[in-house]
Amino acid sequence: MSNLFALSPNAVPGSPSGSSVFDLPTQPQPVIPAPPDRHPTLLAETPSTLAGKPSFVVLSGGTGCNSICAAFGRTACYILPVSDDGGSSSEIIRVLGGPSIGDIRSRLIRLIPQADPGSPLDAIRTLLAYRLPASCTEREARDEWRDIVEGRSKLWAGIPSDRKEMIRAFLVHFESEILSRAHKNFSFVNGSIGNYFLSAAQAFFRSLPSAIFLFSSMTNSQANILPVIVTNHTVTIAAELGNGERLVGQCEISHPVRDAPRIDFSFESDPTSPVDPLDGTLPRARNVMFQAEEKHKFQPLSAPISRLYYINAYGNEIHPTPNPDYISALSCHDVLIYSCGSLWTSIMPCLALKGVANAIAGSRKLKAKVLLLNSVNDRETDGYTAVDYVRTIAQTLNDGHHVRSYGGLSKADTRYPISAFITHLVYLKGTAVAVDVRQITALGVRCVAVDGPIDEKTKQVQFDAACVHRAVEEILDGVAEDR
Repeated sequence: MSNLFALSPNAVPGSPSGSSVFDLPTQPQPVIPAPPDRHPTLLAETPSTLAGKPSFVVLSGGTGCNSICAAFGRTACYILPVSDDGGSSSEIIRVLGGPSIGDIRSRLIRLIPQADPGSPLDAIRTLLAYRLPASCTEREARDEWRDIVEGRSKLWAGIPSDRKEMIRAFLVHFESEILSRAHKNFSFVNGSIGNYFLSAAQAFFRSLPSAIFLFSSMTNSQANILPVIVTNHTVTIAAELGNGERLVGQCEISHPVRDAPRIDFSFESDPTSPVDPLDGTLPRARNVMFQAEEKHKFQPLSAPISRLYYINAYGNEIHPTPNPDYISALSCHDVLIYSCGSLWTSIMPCLALKGVANAIAGSRKLKAKVLLLNSVNDRETDGYTAVDYVRTIAQTLNDGHHVRSYGGLSKADTRYPISAFITHLVYLKGTAVAVDVRQITALGVRCVAVDGPIDEKTKQVQFDAACVHRAVEEILDGVAEDR
């Protein structure tokens, strides 16, 4: 996404005569020679250095992919789900409705270019990445929010006045939306300022893509981020287990939190309506206080997940149409990446949609379709082997209404082979997930093993941008040789 609003390099940031709301430009940066232990593509790039490099479509959730974004350069297109109901997103959804923007905000923050400490861009990053304390009282959280929205907080230091007033205007709009639903007792505890800004922009424009464009332009990130579904309404996923049990919502599937607010299917509300239907019982206001470091300490599911699907406000299964730009991206990029992260709640929401299977299998542009295998299993994939990951992705894409109709053979079981969806599996040496290379190869999928760093907290090997880049480079070299 080009920055159409940038000032010339001689403009003085913050000056009333020359400043722009969207201008947080930096001087064009030369390509920095890479130190011996790093690949030059992981460092700063100018647009002129991008020619000839592969472009990526990356399917991912919020945090699972953030640490490896540098591996994909500026040409990457990130497809993110809008069904996360954890963190402060849960409170925004409970009170305002609308699609979840937490994962999108997280990626937008990650893709803000590096800037000098104290610069306007660094100050805006600090503000939009700030989260109100989770350990404070509601009164303390509201007092801090009041300082921010009224422009008195220290977080505004270093942000030029024009950009400050533009950001603050959207935060004021967010507060106005909250006040119009005062009966729902919105909680600011653990609230993300970036979420509030993005939610207000989405409500103002009535368009999540427009809100993403505003955020990207304002932070000079040139990020190409697409919501998997374009909607102004709340999007909910559900998982069906092998024993017939149903789990509703990402948190309930992935990391249920004690006393979390329940999703109410009693009515379909307009997220912009100042008056919402009431059933006489108001849920207590609270955010879902999920701690990411506790994700690997989970209560096992009563049975494995058999499928993931979307439901409406009444709890009925629906089949949303994917973002058309998502489908288009699959036909004009070189490499498809199924990112590491939660398989069922981060990747599957991007696959369990009509038309996606045909777009992936039928793309003439995609040279490789790469699955980054998690180094450890979580609640969603407890007991999985690498073969299970591969088969699960193929099964979801091939499931029922996703398959192609062949005229008179419309009732036939026309399914794509696994290799139509996944051509390569990248796994970490030392992974805790069993990898049967011979069996995976027999499915038409090539295996690539890479070395990765050890996470200090979990003591498990993990992906970083450098090892992902090496793996993709090896894959593309192999593809070129085959041709």
